[in-house]
Amino acid sequence: MELELRHLRTVRAIADTGSLTKAAAALGLAQPALSAQLRRIEKALGGPLFDRDHTGARPTALGELVLDRARVVLPAVSELQEEAVRFANASAAVERFRLGGTHGPLLGGLVDRLAAAHPTAPVTTYTSWSVSEIASLLVDGRLDFALIGACGESPPPLADRLHWQVIGVDPVFVMLPEDHRLAGLPELELSDLSGECWADVPGDGCFADCFTTACARAGFTPVSVYETDTSSVVHLVQVGRAIGLCRATFPPAPGLVTRPLAGSPLTWRHLLGRHPRSPTAQAAAGAVSGHTRSAYAEAVRRSDSYAPWLAAHPRFGPVS
Repeated sequence: MELELRHLRTVRAIADTGSLTKAAAALGLAQPALSAQLRRIEKALGGPLFDRDHTGARPTALGELVLDRARVVLPAVSELQEEAVRFANASAAVERFRLGGTHGPLLGGLVDRLAAAHPTAPVTTYTSWSVSEIASLLVDGRLDFALIGACGESPPPLADRLHWQVIGVDPVFVMLPEDHRLAGLPELELSDLSGECWADVPGDGCFADCFTTACARAGFTPVSVYETDTSSVVHLVQVGRAIGLCRATFPPAPGLVTRPLAGSPLTWRHLLGRHPRSPTAQAAAGAVSGHTRSAYAEAVRRSDSYAPWLAAHPRFGPVS
């Protein structure tokens, strides 16, 4: 039997989980099938790779040797596959822009600017609530650029493999119906909203936990939180069902106002990402970065509540 990559993955799974039972579950195999496969691998390599008893499986000296090589070979092959996909995608494409993003306020502005500046270049978009999914598509070479957000100082996804540029830092504002009892105030205390229901968009970052923590510091627990799409959040606020949470750059909408929270207990970073070895992204990085910054600046200018507030709070806004 010739040794294959899948055999190295099997050996690594057994070592990582410490048992054939757990490794079989992780690999989606029946344990007898995994045991038989391990015996074939050990026969091909000339000896036992694991000492096994009722407490689990531990690598032998030969097993450690194989694992040391596997930890080098498997990432190298994975990187080779990703590099080949990125190269093939870049080589086969005419000038194009494949953008990914969460449902933030900047993606539309970036598309508009790219379409105007490059009228013959296709511009495609892919949106998802999951920043992890968007990052994975960048790594796989299926996107050229990504616009996402990150709560507070939390790291962006796959930060060790992707290049992330901070475009701007916003406080999180609250979205109120225009006839709300507090809508006329220039700034709100979070505690003043303790009896309200809330609405925001979903995501796989830490924002929900950070919001709950901010409420606890303000002395209350949210009555309820509706996680839904942006249009539904706006509707729930317009009809008085909930208070919305939004980036300060959220565009104006009829029937509602946005207001800052005193002390800015929640913040949001707008990030532009690309793969550092993507030929397409490297060639267009400067232009796309410039257009994204312009889209962000325009979003700030459109906000009646954010633009004047920003003048007095210089630690927020665009990042150079």
